[in-house]
Amino acid sequence: MIKLLIDCDTGVDDSIALLFALHRKDVEVMGISTSIGNVTAAQAADNTMRVLKLAGKEGQVPVCVGAEKPMVGTCEDFPDFIHGKNGLGEIELPESSQKPVDMDVCDFLYEKACEADGEAVLVTLGRMTNIAHTLQKYPDFPAKIKRVVSMGGTVNGPGNVAPMVEANIGGDPEAADLVLMAPWQVTMVGLDVTLKTVMHMEDVKMARGYCREECRPVLDFMMQELQHYMKGARMQNWMRECCPLHDPLAMIVAVDPSVVLTQKRITRVETGGTYCRGMFVTDLREQPIEGRFVEHCMQVDERKALNELFAVFN
Repeated sequence: MIKLLIDCDTGVDDSIALLFALHRKDVEVMGISTSIGNVTAAQAADNTMRVLKLAGKEGQVPVCVGAEKPMVGTCEDFPDFIHGKNGLGEIELPESSQKPVDMDVCDFLYEKACEADGEAVLVTLGRMTNIAHTLQKYPDFPAKIKRVVSMGGTVNGPGNVAPMVEANIGGDPEAADLVLMAPWQVTMVGLDVTLKTVMHMEDVKMARGYCREECRPVLDFMMQELQHYMKGARMQNWMRECCPLHDPLAMIVAVDPSVVLTQKRITRVETGGTYCRGMFVTDLREQPIEGRFVEHCMQVDERKALNELFAVFN
């Protein structure tokens, strides 16, 4: 059984990633924490609990509200044109009776990691603020985690909030640099592969046609929220009736690393500058800058990834 500890800012693609993990039979989701990003951390928690209800897991997975601001500075406007004002493409899922756990997010993450006895895979789908704060409060946190898989960054490709900056890393560069410098195994699933993994509306319609009867409401929800999300992809990426597979691909990599090819590089995050704040700086020189090796996804088997995503609903 793969034990996942998830940190997210539940927008449209986060919700699809969560639904994949919650329907995968070899996965146990131990807990979910939320932070500011696509929406507020509180809204992300509410969205998460609604998604849990949709998946038939209401009250079975604890949810904790985390950071409402980055480590430095303030949060910029939310990307409503991509995720909608409510984060779920303006689709109103039924309200959940579940309530967030009343804990400090650092204590929550550390406690769940200890419960997993070193077997937890930490998956981050948003800014790394909660993780950075947990590292500061619990320096031995990395020893409690099996590995980290994060959606964020770009190595060779263009960014989506600045020329070479991806939104999750650019939203809190200080947190990301702290996390990448911690003594654990980190795999970054960045724009180099997520922009190459494209989901078309026809893929979702086809999946709805052959999914299990109990999964039909899930695919109906995905089709509805993706209408808004794909409109955002048209505006941002010039895509038509399709979208990149950002957070779902990271979740797929967390359970099946074989869908990507990776390269390890000494990596730091630029925390200054006008155009490059939040940029990954990787050093391939024989005598590199001070940093730690980070595993970056460089190539992806797009078809295999999409097949794995929709197979959980068969």
